[in-house]
Amino acid sequence: MEWTWISALLLVLALAGCVYGLTTAWLAGRLARRPAPCLPAGAARPSVTLLKPLCGDEPNLYLNLTTFCTQAYAGAVQVIFGVQTATDPAIAVVHRLQAEHPGLRIDLVIDARQHGSNRKVSNLINMAGLIAHEVVVLADSDMVVAPDYLERLVAELSQPGVSGVTCLYHGVPANRGVWAHLSALAIDTQFLPNVLMGTGLGLADPCFGSTIAFRTEMLARIGGFEAIRNDLADDYTLGAALRAQGGIVAIPNFTIGHTCVDTSLAGLWRHETRWNRTIRNVDPVGYAGTLVTHAFPLALIAALLPDSGPYTLAAAALALACRIVLCMRVERAFGLEPHPYWLLPIRDLLSFAGFVWCFMSGAVTWKGHDYRVVADGTLIPESGLARESGAPST
Repeated sequence: MEWTWISALLLVLALAGCVYGLTTAWLAGRLARRPAPCLPAGAARPSVTLLKPLCGDEPNLYLNLTTFCTQAYAGAVQVIFGVQTATDPAIAVVHRLQAEHPGLRIDLVIDARQHGSNRKVSNLINMAGLIAHEVVVLADSDMVVAPDYLERLVAELSQPGVSGVTCLYHGVPANRGVWAHLSALAIDTQFLPNVLMGTGLGLADPCFGSTIAFRTEMLARIGGFEAIRNDLADDYTLGAALRAQGGIVAIPNFTIGHTCVDTSLAGLWRHETRWNRTIRNVDPVGYAGTLVTHAFPLALIAALLPDSGPYTLAAAALALACRIVLCMRVERAFGLEPHPYWLLPIRDLLSFAGFVWCFMSGAVTWKGHDYRVVADGTLIPESGLARESGAPST
């Protein structure tokens, strides 16, 4: 009798997950069809500074950064790259971009100073002194964008009541390996649907490191990047600070690419653990509620319990079919390349394992550094914060 009740509960959750998945598939289409704001033809465009913190020569780094240096934008554009060591191999990539785009202002900041436990934010603090333009666009190094990216961002930012703009993103496998494709599937079939549901129901106010655009004056009003120097969820905290100025953080109707570079299960597990840990610290109740999104693993567990009937296997098949429908709908809505659908059951089982693991461990690894995450989302280096000093160079 006890197993029967457990099996029934798991099946109810799995069926709820099927409804959830189909609903988010509809929400994806609704967002993609939403009219986008446009700047007046011939009107002057505000000048833009792009901030690109770097750490190492990541796969596809040159190609990713090139998409930001070749924008079809009529206003003045400045790109600031920042690294924290003079031996960082990303420096060679920046020098190549400077040589290939002499008409674009490209600045490089090499500064070892550490201002808090979040190394990316320390990098941004070191770069901020060179910001020269009206609008700031912060974007992670593993993003790839279309030529009209800045035009569409600035159009969103120009709307009344908008304090900032962030972007949804989709996965772009950097290689043909299975791990990169599994990483891309996690973004397109879990991250995107969960955000669409959260924003569609008014339960989430996200802000993503993929893109955060705001007016330069806002940076001083929110206390600069120093205000988020110890936060794991620095992008979320920055978004909250922008909303506190009285406006919304808008999400456009398009996605940009996130390069998925994983070549092993260990690497995939580390960065997904950090993602899950970040989400759990930002919204612990919401994170626990995503249990319902794991329909296929829940139905499969029900099928493995003693005295389970054939209907449990039918529920697992239904859950998998709904996942395929969701994946196809996201691909169609945002114009993405088709995924290898046979990876979906593997993807779902890995995601469920990661979901459970994040209730057991408080450790994350980020850019080769180990941290503990305390209850308020603050990062604590495992070996203690090594405070570095050094003169910046440009």
